[in-house]
Amino acid sequence: MKIILDTNALMVPVQFGVDIFSELSSLNFDEYLVPSGVVRELKGIASSGHGVNQNAARVALSLLSRFRIIETVGAVDDAILRLAIEIGAAVFTNDSELLRRLRDSGVNVVYMRQRSYLESIP
Repeated sequence: MKIILDTNALMVPVQFGVDIFSELSSLNFDEYLVPSGVVRELKGIASSGHGVNQNAARVALSLLSRFRIIETVGAVDDAILRLAIEIGAAVFTNDSELLRRLRDSGVNVVYMRQRSYLESIP
């Protein structure tokens, strides 16, 4: 199954020490999609962020070869929602506002629980 990864999802491995690949695999996701807007956000955080966030963004950028980058335009959250609906993909995010919008639109959502594992909500 396909899953779109948001900026904060890609920073989880460094911020919380969670192996997102194992977790996503256990939830039966095997195709990882990253909108180009997320890549832009990561580059911004990597170059101007601080501490753990800056390091997490740099690690996320180093992992991009594992993902399929999808060209998007406009606001990142809007692009993620639009893309998820268009291709029928789930979305991994910890952004509460985006989570609400996705769930209201019937998109399957994956998010982090108790800072230690991922959970899927259909």
